[in-house]
Amino acid sequence: MKTALVTGATRGLGAAIANRLLAEGYKVIATGRRETEDVVRMREAYGEALAFEAFDLAQTDLIADLVKGLVRQHGPIYGLVNNAGIGTDGILGTMHNSDIQRVMTVNSIAPMILTKYLSRSMMLAGEGRIVNVSSIIASTGFSGLAVYAASKASLEGFTRSLARELGRLNITVNALAPGFMQTDMTGSLVGDKLGSILRRSPLQRLATTADAAGAVAYFLGPDGAAVTGTVLTVDAGSTA
Repeated sequence: MKTALVTGATRGLGAAIANRLLAEGYKVIATGRRETEDVVRMREAYGEALAFEAFDLAQTDLIADLVKGLVRQHGPIYGLVNNAGIGTDGILGTMHNSDIQRVMTVNSIAPMILTKYLSRSMMLAGEGRIVNVSSIIASTGFSGLAVYAASKASLEGFTRSLARELGRLNITVNALAPGFMQTDMTGSLVGDKLGSILRRSPLQRLATTADAAGAVAYFLGPDGAAVTGTVLTVDAGSTA
């Protein structure tokens, strides 16, 4: 049984990814700031195949110890899904510096540091899959999400260059760029905003967390073995 670490797996897209990987036979280590009902349901359904580790990725100085402990407890980690992220909706000119720093730390710096330490375990094992969860906002832009867009765009550049670094070691690195989905982070998408997004989709719908989770399963599965350095968009065609 291969092991995958999914950050931000306590709700929304992260929980959907963890559920999908559990259903496909992976052992999943789910991280998040606290255990949620989604985590409890996954444990009831999959038992010891799910492990939960409470951790706040804003504490970047503790990531090395986190990885050391997880590898010691669970053995080699085959897959890493850098899903955890926060979004601060606001005009840049009035945004507090602390909010800018927190978004960049959690969405960009923390995944890079986590990948740094976890990729060492993959190198020793001679295989691994890394998936960075970006967003269509990284390439399309959206008013009020400049900092969020910057944090996700940095992950895409990180993905492409790291794929070249790690490819010779049989480790793939890819990114997923979901479109707008109905999650806690996008809970304000109602009325005119939601209507505008739906009109842009040729399918006249939003992508779901299950759609995006399927893309992650592809990257980690056997069919994704020859795919690296790419960004896969799952947005019901809204950016087509």
